Amino acid sequence: MISSLFIINASGDIFMEKHWKSVISRSVCDYFFEAQEKASSNEDVPAVIATPHHYLISIYHKQLYFVAVVQTEVSPLFVIEFLHRIINTFEDYFSDCTETSIKENYVVVYELLEEMLDNGFPLATESNILKELIKPPNILRTAVNMVTGSSNVSDTLPTGQLSNVPWRRSGVKYTNNEAYFDVIEEVDCIIDKMGSTVFAEIQGYVDSSVKLSGMPDLTMSFVNHRLLDDVSFHPCVRYKRWESERVLSFVPPDGNFRLLSYHIGASNLTAIPVYVRPNITIREGSGKFELSIGPKQTMGKLVEDVVVTSDFPKQVLNMSLTPNQGTYSFDPVNKTLRWEVGKINPQKQIPTIKGTISLQSGMPPPEANPAINVQFKIQQLAISGVKVNRLDMYGEKYKPFKGVKYITKAGKFQVRT
Repeated sequence: MISSLFIINASGDIFMEKHWKSVISRSVCDYFFEAQEKASSNEDVPAVIATPHHYLISIYHKQLYFVAVVQTEVSPLFVIEFLHRIINTFEDYFSDCTETSIKENYVVVYELLEEMLDNGFPLATESNILKELIKPPNILRTAVNMVTGSSNVSDTLPTGQLSNVPWRRSGVKYTNNEAYFDVIEEVDCIIDKMGSTVFAEIQGYVDSSVKLSGMPDLTMSFVNHRLLDDVSFHPCVRYKRWESERVLSFVPPDGNFRLLSYHIGASNLTAIPVYVRPNITIREGSGKFELSIGPKQTMGKLVEDVVVTSDFPKQVLNMSLTPNQGTYSFDPVNKTLRWEVGKINPQKQIPTIKGTISLQSGMPPPEANPAINVQFKIQQLAISGVKVNRLDMYGEKYKPFKGVKYITKAGKFQVRT
């Protein structure tokens, strides 16, 4: 399984390494650096790199590469999922997973990695179990450990590991019992310059925050479950019940967790929530730029946090633009335009930005216009039509507070010009 883990920052420095079996030399990462140099962007580095004696399996997250080294053939998705679980655990413990947060908590990080993997095989990956084994760091605990020389590792085995529900610790008690679920959908699409959709799909997931006493047994049903495709569940979900009745039945972990992820293909995607109308003309020496953006199919909901970005070719020197809403900036070094639109109010004028483009003299105009990337968020809307029908609880006598929130946002939303 996993022999070693290397964490590499954006500068190419290996600032942390962990070995579970024999120590593997850092020189194995040279193969990764070679692939990184050939990649067009940080995200385009191959996830699996074969070397003469090892396989390097990596993911990229917030300017960090997590590179796992395996010496035998193994399912790459298994390793990738474990690497994502490491990131989620770090975010749960330190509020963020960055180079700074990892360096500030080196001791806790090594303790977590030691518990999460046993001789290279995943052991304890649930946040509930880990927090019983290793206490999350705080100022007081850090000060006491420095004085006494003790560690955050508990002396007792977590109660959850001894039961048939290993993701939930026993004896949970809350004054206010509540369960909240966020249905989040990310729209990935490519739109051509005529406004037609070339490619579109939705990546959705249900994030949960459950704080219930005892050992509750929950069921969740959907109004239109047929839309859900390629569904991936948290281990707590009883898969046979979903297969037969299309009902989610589960004993939830305590705290925050992802209940399920799903994919919705283009055939079930009803509409794109926003439209973008670009008009870019680049000739020798100069050019014109005009772009407008507005709501399309939002069910009357407000489109928020709208940001438009575009990477221009090297011939472009500068841009002089005037937006009727929001602010823009142009980075002359990276040739990146960023227009922060904010909210789109359908009752007001449609957000528009236009102006001129300055090009280097003597250089031929670019062969193609740059693509436009859009980010946005729409509260209380699941664009696919997925909707929770009801949520019931069994096994406990109290009545919990329940709530479901819907969010639609842009994933990789690109407009070709």
